[in-house]
Amino acid sequence: MTEAELQKEIEAEALAKPGNADKYKMDDVQADPDSKIRGKKIIFLGSSVTVGYASFNESFVHYAAKKCGIDYILEAISGTTLVDTPRNGNDSYVTRMKGIDKSYPADLFLCQLSTNDATNKKPLGEIAEGFDKEKFDVLTITGAMEYVIAYARETWGCKVAFYTGTKYGSPEYEAMVARLLELKEKWDIDVLDLWNDPEMNAVSKSDYDLYMFDPIHPCKAGYKLWWGPKFVKFFEEIL
Repeated sequence: MTEAELQKEIEAEALAKPGNADKYKMDDVQADPDSKIRGKKIIFLGSSVTVGYASFNESFVHYAAKKCGIDYILEAISGTTLVDTPRNGNDSYVTRMKGIDKSYPADLFLCQLSTNDATNKKPLGEIAEGFDKEKFDVLTITGAMEYVIAYARETWGCKVAFYTGTKYGSPEYEAMVARLLELKEKWDIDVLDLWNDPEMNAVSKSDYDLYMFDPIHPCKAGYKLWWGPKFVKFFEEIL
């Protein structure tokens, strides 16, 4: 099966999901004219979950834009990793972030903790002793995360945050979440930890089946009703 044929198959499967029904499209999100974060500028760096891989390119990013009127740059490509070992060209997080407009007056830089690193069993690595980005081992997950944090702060001088996916059966990703929380302490960054969030983990099976395309990727309903409000609350708290 070619890549194009596989993509058509995935799109057909996604279209059949109740969670991707028209009533969950972002166009129908009611704007909040009194939003505390209206006009805030956010850079999003990520992969398929940030793109909206299984929801026809609508994600929490588009929810926040519609709901709160944020301005944003979206730099996200499905299948990419934090670790700087390109799949097809220079598409790692570390490489792609260098192409983002350096003059953009960002209030926040938000990076996805990529599930692709866990799926591809990339090495976790170790936390470095200092804060010099040139000394981080970007061939490891930890080194790449530290590089992203350091580069974002140096380039945009804004708040830096990461977000995790919701819980699924991956000890590798669980280890990545634990490491991210260690880096939160070292770097004093903000983390939207959906993985360990009691409310997110208390979701009913029927709601979960509506919200999620698979254990990693939400449908439109998942972004609109489940993930999106969490992101908006997070943005309001840290901005």
